[in-house]
Amino acid sequence: MVPDLLRDDVKTFFNPDLMGPLPDVSVADTSLHDWQAVLELVRSRGWACEYSEDGAVLRLPRAGVMLARGLEASVMLRVWPVPGVLAIFRPCAADSIDFDVDLREFQGQVQLNVLCGFLHAMGRRLSKPVLFAPETASAHPVLGFDVDADRVVLLAEPPFSRT
Repeated sequence: MVPDLLRDDVKTFFNPDLMGPLPDVSVADTSLHDWQAVLELVRSRGWACEYSEDGAVLRLPRAGVMLARGLEASVMLRVWPVPGVLAIFRPCAADSIDFDVDLREFQGQVQLNVLCGFLHAMGRRLSKPVLFAPETASAHPVLGFDVDADRVVLLAEPPFSRT
């Protein structure tokens, strides 16, 4: 299987000193139905997850309950597609699905493939782009799942050329 992205082509996008350690990953124009689809994806893939409200770990509720609680409490959904790779969702609105990943977890091709697989699974399930942007410039995604291409693609040139 050919990877969506090669680590050497995108390594500057995975440098925490340049991008910030927690880049923003988002799916725009979503609904309650899309949030529920993400929860069902987590369950169907068997990904480990932990749901918490104000630091208390609770059973994962349905999307409507989770979003309603997110308006009143500090709600967090942690998802591990594989051990050692964490996505942190902070659900508080239905119109956008946003999460962070820690760039320090993506320092090799295998880990990059896991991230691409995670973005691909989400984008395919939602039939929407999943965009990955620097922590300080979320309006300027650098890579993401492209629905038409059915793969993760570069959306910007890396800031430094390859040597």
